Amino acid sequence: MFYYLDGIVSEILPGVAVIDCGGVGYGCMTTNNTLSSLKKGQKGRVYTYLNVGENIFDLYGFATQNELNSFKLLIGVSGVGPKAALAILSVCTPETLAMAIVTGDEKALTAAQGIGKKIAQRIILELKDKMAKETAAGLDFSGGKGTPAPAIFSNKATEAAQALAVLGYSTQEIQVALKGVDVETLSLEEIIRQSLKKMVK
Repeated sequence: MFYYLDGIVSEILPGVAVIDCGGVGYGCMTTNNTLSSLKKGQKGRVYTYLNVGENIFDLYGFATQNELNSFKLLIGVSGVGPKAALAILSVCTPETLAMAIVTGDEKALTAAQGIGKKIAQRIILELKDKMAKETAAGLDFSGGKGTPAPAIFSNKATEAAQALAVLGYSTQEIQVALKGVDVETLSLEEIIRQSLKKMVK
């Protein structure tokens, strides 16, 4: 299996990045967000997903592991294929996707080409169910003061933890990632962004 490709970006085409690794050009289908982070002629790294099936051998590449994780999460939803997942991740970052799922924001998903209201609702429903199984309720967001944040949906820290759980992180990982993040004054998106940065270091 391919974990990542690290080489020179030889071509940037609509929806495809070609990474030259030792003289072999690997064409990776990808998102607009990943394409915007790559520069032709410069070194680049993409984290990959290989989709193999009958008459299918497709390679997908993503600028970050969080984007790859989000892609895997989306294609795990019934009725969501790789093309739809790429469309969603071309208009949503992993942070905004997680926020859309936690807050039930269908419009964030239907902004993607080819994503209608029904499929957006299914994504939110199925991934919220996944989130519920890995609920972050009861985590201590007090910074060691011993008073856990109330496990209510409106609490920013709890919402951030739930969003991170949607992206597949464990309770322990979330606890560590949120330590030291100013959950009181930062926006929900910034809390999630800073937490994700800490987890991929």
